[in-house]
Amino acid sequence: MKNTIGIIGGSGMLGRTIARAILDRKIVAPENLWISNRSGELQGFEDHPGINITTSNRELAEACRLIILSVPPALASQIGIEVPNRLVASVMAGVTISRIREITGSKRVVRAMSSPAAEFGLAYSPWVAGPDVDSRDREVIFSVFEACGLTDEIEDESQIDCFTALTGPVPGFVAYFAECMVNYAVLTGISPRVADRAVRQLFLAGGKMLAEGSATPADHVRQMIDYAGTTAEGLLAMKASPVADAIADGLNAAVEKSRRMG
Repeated sequence: MKNTIGIIGGSGMLGRTIARAILDRKIVAPENLWISNRSGELQGFEDHPGINITTSNRELAEACRLIILSVPPALASQIGIEVPNRLVASVMAGVTISRIREITGSKRVVRAMSSPAAEFGLAYSPWVAGPDVDSRDREVIFSVFEACGLTDEIEDESQIDCFTALTGPVPGFVAYFAECMVNYAVLTGISPRVADRAVRQLFLAGGKMLAEGSATPADHVRQMIDYAGTTAEGLLAMKASPVADAIADGLNAAVEKSRRMG
C-alpha cells in the first residue's frame, strides 16, 4: 500500500487529468493506481496498461494509501467509505474539510482545487491541510499536485473557494475574453478563421510571457500605458470603463456557487 493512490471519480474530467498527470510524470506506477467509477470501465489510458478499475469505492479505499475524491459535490454523501487511517485529498468544489472528515471518517484530510490543465502539467493546485495532516502526508500531496503543474499550501480554507473561481475554470474566463476579441475582429470584417488564429496566438504568447517572465500582470499593464501607444489608448479606455467591476462580479458569482455546491 506504500505507494498506492486511488481516485474516486477518476474517469471524470478532473479526476482523469490528475490520473494522467501522476502517471505521465511517474508519481505512481499503473499497477499502483486505482480508479473507481460507476461503469467499471476505463477509456483513454491505453498507454498505461495495468491500472486497477473498480465500481467499489470501498475496494479502492482498502487498497490505497492516498485517496483522492473527484466526484460532483452533490454526490459527496454517496462516496460510502470509512477510512480512519488513510490520507484523503478532495478536489470537490465547495466541500469543506469538516464535511470530508464526516463522510470518510478520515482525520488526515486535505482540501484542494486543480483543473483539467493538470494533464499538460499546467494546472495551479492550491491546497489546505486539516490539523492531523503530518509532514509525510504533505510530501505525498506536494508530489501529486506538482505533477499537475504549480502548487502551494495555503492556510485559509475559505480561499479555496476563491481559487475555484480564479484558477479552476480552464480556459473558462480567459476563453470568454478571447471570444470577445474574436467577435470584435469579425465585426471589423476580418474572417472568422483568421480572427480565431490571431487571437489564439495572442493568448498563447501572452500566457507564455506572463508565466515565464519576471514582470507581474500589473507590470505589463503599466509598461504598455507608459509606452503611450495604441495599446495604451485601449487600456486606458478599459480602465475607465466598468469592465473591472464586471470581472469581479463574475468571479464573485463563481465563488458563491462554489460555496453553495458544498
